[in-house]
Amino acid sequence: MSTHLTRGVAAALTALVLAATATACGDSGQSAGAEGDGTGEIVFWDNNGGVRTDVWNEIIDAFEEANPDIQVEYVGVPIGEVQSKYDAAIQGGEGLPDVGGVSTSYLANLVAQEALEPVGDRVAESGLTESLMPAMVESVRATTGEGEEMYSVPTSANQGVLWYRTDLFEAAGLEPPTTWDAFYTAAEELTDRGSGEFGFTIRGGEGSVAQALDMMYAQSGIDSFWDGAETTVNDPANVEELERYVGLYNTVTPEADLSNDFTNMVATFTGGTVGMLQHNLGSYPDHVAAFGADRVAGVPMPADTADGSHTFVSNPVDGLGLFRASENKEAAWRFIEFAASQEMNSLWNESAGQIPANTEALADPWLAEAPPTAAAVEALSDEATTIVQLPYYLPDWNNITKADTEPNFQRLLLGEITAQEFADDLAQRLNEAQAEWEEYRG
Repeated sequence: MSTHLTRGVAAALTALVLAATATACGDSGQSAGAEGDGTGEIVFWDNNGGVRTDVWNEIIDAFEEANPDIQVEYVGVPIGEVQSKYDAAIQGGEGLPDVGGVSTSYLANLVAQEALEPVGDRVAESGLTESLMPAMVESVRATTGEGEEMYSVPTSANQGVLWYRTDLFEAAGLEPPTTWDAFYTAAEELTDRGSGEFGFTIRGGEGSVAQALDMMYAQSGIDSFWDGAETTVNDPANVEELERYVGLYNTVTPEADLSNDFTNMVATFTGGTVGMLQHNLGSYPDHVAAFGADRVAGVPMPADTADGSHTFVSNPVDGLGLFRASENKEAAWRFIEFAASQEMNSLWNESAGQIPANTEALADPWLAEAPPTAAAVEALSDEATTIVQLPYYLPDWNNITKADTEPNFQRLLLGEITAQEFADDLAQRLNEAQAEWEEYRG
């Protein structure tokens, strides 16, 4: 089982390699920092603070025990605030950490501002090259378009999942939501608004647009994010599925979902009266803690009812970045290297329920015993599966899909704008960003 899963993960992650090719690098005026003597204090920013704090504290304790001459100051930054916090520190010219959690969803933005130190040579010298999943490494490289250079050390990959309460499904005589017909049927059958029971919980606050894209492309089956120079976000098939998706709000979902961020969405599901939740592998530990492994399950985003094929949007690769302004890069690198080791990378990903970047961790028992992860890998490995590559290489990608359009998504849920208006606005922003990027590339 372990051997099969390891090979499956390797094949699956090859499909996650991004299609990006280049991005601009400007002069941010960031200090070049210094190597330091490999001792003293370093500052680490966790880019999912609060959610992953406990496991990072465990890793930090182990690191400090193994390296008593280095102390790590932990700073937890909520996932919805991390890019703006990085940007503010860069623009202010100070306050950046030595090491920070960095997702490929905003990696290009940081590289464009010259905030990160290249780490390719350090990876090679440390011997990590042989231990890191090649497709994750390639995703990091492709996101910034810096050729063979790396600007973060990958730690994990993720995938969209539909979580459901097996006990509620069994009691209602429902089939698992492996097709879209089964999903929408279950959403209606499990809803009893008078009793406070709902078939689904939707994400209306921070992170809502990313999940809407998951749902749109998975249902429409559109196989590319671009059609020539223009995005397919507002393709009629996507608009139709977006309208169907948002129609769930306040019909088979709680009204309070309007402001749901990740934490509130998961809390709504684990509260015990909601049948389904769409998120990624990362929330599995929360569900197991709330219900036990026998009362909750996760399946890949439902398949097309006609032919059983899947369409997924690419998910960001998470990693650790070494910041250029650090005055203690040697100690900071030792922390990154330690966190990327088999034992620590396995520990982190077991806690998060995600796919480890360290290939040696892929054979660890917990991975084979995590059915949602195994199911996601199997679906990704299927030749009939289509991966829609999102343009993380656009420096404005994260801003466009978060601060710029999340308020509009709430307006959409409230019926103040139409699905067509929402999709057209998002498409215009993306098309302009793509045109600017192409113009700069020449």
